[in-house]
Amino acid sequence: MANGGYAWWYLDALSDDGRHALTVIAFIGSVFSPYYAWARRRAPQAARASAHNAINVALYGPGSHHWTMTERGERQLQRDARTLCIGPSALAWHDGALTLQIDEVTAPWPRRVRGHIRLTPQACCTDSHALDAAGRHQWSPIAPVARVEAEFEQPRLRWQGAAYLDSNRGSVPLEDDFERWDWSRCALPDGRGAVLYDVTTCGGAQRSLALAFDAQGRSQPFDAPPPVALPRSGWRVERGTRCDAGAGAQVQRTLEDGPFYARSMLRTQLLGEPAQAVHESLSLRRFASPVVQAMLPFRMPRRAG
Repeated sequence: MANGGYAWWYLDALSDDGRHALTVIAFIGSVFSPYYAWARRRAPQAARASAHNAINVALYGPGSHHWTMTERGERQLQRDARTLCIGPSALAWHDGALTLQIDEVTAPWPRRVRGHIRLTPQACCTDSHALDAAGRHQWSPIAPVARVEAEFEQPRLRWQGAAYLDSNRGSVPLEDDFERWDWSRCALPDGRGAVLYDVTTCGGAQRSLALAFDAQGRSQPFDAPPPVALPRSGWRVERGTRCDAGAGAQVQRTLEDGPFYARSMLRTQLLGEPAQAVHESLSLRRFASPVVQAMLPFRMPRRAG
């Protein structure tokens, strides 16, 4: 991976009863790391992605919210074709399923998050899609329709539900090429999945990606439906999505609300089907501001040793 580049693997899941949700993101070259950003500014050619790693875990439940993102150094990174270990947590493919062993601590108020997650794809997808015209940023939908079993000791919980898995990789920082983006994914009642990407480049150009996935993991592009504005987040982050013409989209719940990023649950309609979507809005312009960079270490501590 080139100096200044990145890779991440993203998993989200919703419990069958609708009461719980989780998101796990494993980063090499953490795109949201203030330490990585400072290293690039000091010596752009020497800023190694492998020196800035993290596993972000977010658990959402009735009246509870656990969030971790501790950055680890190069000595705490181990990986091969099937396994990724960052500090005390690990992801591994075994017998067609992805297992995650999580052992992290929340910030800024320390609470242990320890548990086991098993994701079983309904089918795997091998596609890769460029998010920019130059192809410097790639997105791969690994398992757009999957099932998950989550069992945690701390906090104590156990549930099953629908899940999703993808990955992103790039050769330069996100903020070098993008001003903002909106992304969403949903599982449709007929067994298909759908993903929407809308990106705005630093030059103001806009690119849209709309893909549907069948039960065998095969992707099919479709015409991006009309855009729909959503209410700004509490931090005034701009949010938007797309849905079928004549149908609306509503924010059911804002899961994460930060100065440059919002994660939400939407009620929407795509491809003629009503759906619940996981949605994110990201402002890279805000992320790059000195004020936001100074705030990030309180939520993203670094433990390099």
